[in-house]
Amino acid sequence: MSVDDRPTLSAPDDDPWLWLEEIEGTQPLDFVERQNQLTLAAFGGAAFERDRDILAAIYDRPDNIPYVSRRGSDLHNVWKDATNPRGLWRRTTMEEFRKPHPAWETILDIDQLAASEGEDWLLSQITTMPGSSRAILSLSRGGSDAVTLREFDLATKSFVADGFTLPEAKGGADWLDADTLLLSSAHGEDMATSSGYARTVRLWRRGQKVEQASVLFEASVSDMAAYCYVDRITPNRTIWFGRMLDFFNFSVSIGDQTGPLARLDLPTDIELQAHGDWLAIKPRSDWSVAGRTYKADAVLGISLSAFLKGGREFAVLFEPAPRRAIQGFFWVAGRLVLSILDELRPRFEICTPSATTWSRETLPGLPQIGVVDVWALDRHASESNGDLLANVQDPLTPPSLLLMERGVASPTVLKQAPKTFTADGLVVTQHEAISVDGERIPYVQTGPAGETGDAPVYMTAYGGFAVSVKPYYHASLGKLWLERGGTIVQANLRGGGEFGTRWHDAGRLASKKLSHDDFAAVAADLVRRGVTSAKRIAAQGGSNGGILITNMLVRYPERFGALFCTIPLIDMRRYTKLLAGASWIAEYGDPDKPDEWEWLKTYSAYHNVKAGQAYPPILIATTRRDDRVHPGHARKMAAKLQAMGFEAWFYEPAAGGHGYGKDNKERAGFEVLGYRFLKEKIGWTEG
Repeated sequence: MSVDDRPTLSAPDDDPWLWLEEIEGTQPLDFVERQNQLTLAAFGGAAFERDRDILAAIYDRPDNIPYVSRRGSDLHNVWKDATNPRGLWRRTTMEEFRKPHPAWETILDIDQLAASEGEDWLLSQITTMPGSSRAILSLSRGGSDAVTLREFDLATKSFVADGFTLPEAKGGADWLDADTLLLSSAHGEDMATSSGYARTVRLWRRGQKVEQASVLFEASVSDMAAYCYVDRITPNRTIWFGRMLDFFNFSVSIGDQTGPLARLDLPTDIELQAHGDWLAIKPRSDWSVAGRTYKADAVLGISLSAFLKGGREFAVLFEPAPRRAIQGFFWVAGRLVLSILDELRPRFEICTPSATTWSRETLPGLPQIGVVDVWALDRHASESNGDLLANVQDPLTPPSLLLMERGVASPTVLKQAPKTFTADGLVVTQHEAISVDGERIPYVQTGPAGETGDAPVYMTAYGGFAVSVKPYYHASLGKLWLERGGTIVQANLRGGGEFGTRWHDAGRLASKKLSHDDFAAVAADLVRRGVTSAKRIAAQGGSNGGILITNMLVRYPERFGALFCTIPLIDMRRYTKLLAGASWIAEYGDPDKPDEWEWLKTYSAYHNVKAGQAYPPILIATTRRDDRVHPGHARKMAAKLQAMGFEAWFYEPAAGGHGYGKDNKERAGFEVLGYRFLKEKIGWTEG
């Protein structure tokens, strides 16, 4: 009897599993419930509950770092623990925060709010305005991207009666003044792009119905989104308006509360940061202007007023190299902070403009190995005195939160995260694998010293959207994998941003398959080096990494013992029609264009599953409230694999959004379920 393997490459739209795309449908939910019961019966139980509780206790520790931002003179933090699983929005002072056990003032108890209103609330975002006690809170149901907007008063610690309120939609708002919002929301008729994001920027005055708000700026339906930003450093509160044409292209205009007044004459493939009368620009491709050519990924500086008058004499603030790339840049108190990876080592520089030149200095006192992240302490640039925060860590060293006052003083330690696992005898080493086309693919290995040939290995990577994978301290993997004798590996695939745009483009669109080849090359290198065998390699990837993991299943099944695929993108024929999928065309391509479907079909694992293959076991997990990557991807892939007789497991909790759970216990349970599955399937019996 032949196996029904639809949809196939020859008939990509003949899909018998489309009914699983109905998120809340009775039949799909029956499927989900049956699958959850089977998966929990197989990998749940007492050992699962023990490890889940161990991990949840780590996430709930009272001595974890409370990350803060400064609003006015107060430091704000949203804190989750076992007593407050949804979180507390709270504040303190810098003087108090420096103490080992700061005193906090609660502004809003999200658990109490959810209970009193009978809603699955989480606090997604807080939008305040300098000098005002008012805020717009973005409240999410179960972690979804879509939010409800509600006005809140920090002075009375209560919601404002008859204040600004907007029903659930993707997007948000910024304050123009105490009685006016700039609304970038998909709420309302014809207000959403095909990606599901805001198509317009509206001026919404207090007391108006949102339908009466005037449209200041709009994007086309085919654009990804419209957005705006108020620069309060300028005396007249300059408003920046933007059309996000796709994930990597923008059209930017400058204006005021009447709308945009002038579009900036810039290439669309740029990243731009404005600060008063200064601009910093990074083009993704070589840019020739005013008789000079600037390299892709260079960072260029210029006076905004000079630019608007036609000046095109840019200062080159950063020059890229093949393995030296900018990771981000931001302004703070009149200075531009550059975050750089140089052969994957962190570097930070500060550039300060003047009327005649730019000065440059290195941010002092930061390590040049491991992971270092730097950002502005103040939420509002107009209130900043230049203070910076830094987070420093590596796979065996828990994070430290550092303060650099005015950005130039030597860092002082504000908080130190606890050690959550025993690292005795463990080492961190860096290696390179050679991919199918000869490219060197870096990866970081953490685990016991020496090669045994049989190490239980956990591999992960991402390889998309110019996102750089860094070797962070990982509490759950450290406790439940490293401490118990395992090894973890993080790979830096093409498609990421570790080495700039050329590295990203090498794993994008028609070249996306190369990022998958890179991951398989790292798996093979672990075997070549004598670290382990293929059957002992467990691999996990999420979101864009879901394409990665399902391609390991169908393209490189012989290199892995088990696979864990989370909140995944998988069906590359229909992805643009599901939730935010259309926003990713610039990363993958458009399946409705025959020439682009030609490459997309080569890594649409949903269409490439073949009967009779020796695929490794796979667990595919998503969440029902993920309104970014549609849960139908995971559901359909699991159903098809099971129908074809392969060992495929499925798990879908009700909440979590594009993540692993709405609170620490749910997140821990999601992770532990995956670890237990992987360990069992690679034959790892812990000692």
